[in-house]
Amino acid sequence: MVTLNDVAKKANVSKMTVSRVINHPEQVTDELKQLVYEAMQELNYRPNIAAKALANNRTQIIKLLILEEMDTTEPYYMFLLTGIANELDKYAYSLQLLTHKNVQIGDSDGYIVCGMRDEHKELVESLKKPTVIYGQNDIGYDFVDSNNQKSMEQATEYAIQDGYDKIVYIGIDVDQPFAHAREKGYAQVMDAHGLEKNVYRLENRSRYSAAFIRENLDRFPKNTLFLCASDRLGLGVIREIKEMGFDIPNDYGVIGHDGVFLDQIAYPHLTTLKQSTAEMGAACARMVLNKVKENGKSQGNELFETELKLGGTTRNRA
Repeated sequence: MVTLNDVAKKANVSKMTVSRVINHPEQVTDELKQLVYEAMQELNYRPNIAAKALANNRTQIIKLLILEEMDTTEPYYMFLLTGIANELDKYAYSLQLLTHKNVQIGDSDGYIVCGMRDEHKELVESLKKPTVIYGQNDIGYDFVDSNNQKSMEQATEYAIQDGYDKIVYIGIDVDQPFAHAREKGYAQVMDAHGLEKNVYRLENRSRYSAAFIRENLDRFPKNTLFLCASDRLGLGVIREIKEMGFDIPNDYGVIGHDGVFLDQIAYPHLTTLKQSTAEMGAACARMVLNKVKENGKSQGNELFETELKLGGTTRNRA
């Protein structure tokens, strides 16, 4: 049977280094990890994860609790799940997907919670293991999210510089921190430039934004840009403006938010604020594992910047 000593000799490192690579890879350089991983693969060495978990009183399981309806956010979760799962895999952890109906079934070492709303506060507070929230919250839990306010500040500034006379904000009609932050980013830039704010809030479905355009476009002159709080809302705006015979981006412009596939199926491709979804998933995984390792100690919050990804729905100045 291949031992830790055999791996150390093969990689020409100490036994302690091999142990650190297996148990605490974040403490080891990428070069050392590569040496040890190659030696493990060549010798077909498999660490006894079950024994390690038993010795540390761990399950090697992290639960991902999704509290929102995914039909309004897919394919967003595909990228998020990939980021979480890949990061957990580095530490020999498994990912268990849950809904609110089966949250207490089985044991785990910690939770990542997505789609939390005010009505879920009691449920989240009932979780007895280290917990990280994906999404900004006001109840004091560690969280990972995009810098939503700065994101919309960037988009609003771009729309102004792109020469649109009127900028209309179409937000998501939910009383949540991310929605407030995005709207605040728009409002602050408009105020700073002394421009009139036009804010509308809709349910996050393209049919509602399409209906809004169909019923209200005559109120907005040409050279108006619609700044949408999601790509889903942006798709509805694009579809209806084109259906009514107008040109995008010369008559009207559109900017969305998310940058997770939906911007690519729009025609023309939607200018959007692309979130680092997979990277944020990985950050959630690292944060909850650190909380597990440090017995629930707070890890703070982590905000990720978005990238303005130019498509064909804005004029895109040179």
